[in-house]
Amino acid sequence: MKHSTTPQTRRGRGPARRVGRTLAFVLPVVLVFSGTLAVAGVNWSGRPSSPVLAAADTAASGASSSGASSRTAERAPHQVLRDRLLVELHKENPGVALTHLQQAVNDRPSLARHCASIARALGKAAVRVYGPTRAQSYARPVCDTSFASGVLTAHG
Repeated sequence: MKHSTTPQTRRGRGPARRVGRTLAFVLPVVLVFSGTLAVAGVNWSGRPSSPVLAAADTAASGASSSGASSRTAERAPHQVLRDRLLVELHKENPGVALTHLQQAVNDRPSLARHCASIARALGKAAVRVYGPTRAQSYARPVCDTSFASGVLTAHG
């Protein structure tokens, strides 16, 4: 019987195999844990946790006998939210309104499709109140760059 003079290597017993086995065990655990945290972080109650959303829901669902209140009740939640944020922009500053817009979209994902138009409206209003330079200083990536787009549209 003839033996080989080259040493045989043990396939798959090096550090790469140990790393692979560790990842094969740890990765599913991490994925399950992060998925559990993601599901636990969602507001499943249907009630908004943001005061801006609560006001929008109250205005949208609460019908009263007065003409102004009944017109508000007929409006969509995103329209009520936009109006609330515009008032907030005048009382506080665009940064506060943008923060509340981001919170509203995070708390109620159905508002995401209206986020860009609301942010543009906030940008246009900011130019009217603060001027283009100061309004642009409040720009941040809420709903992409729609706020900055509103500032540019109002200025240009």
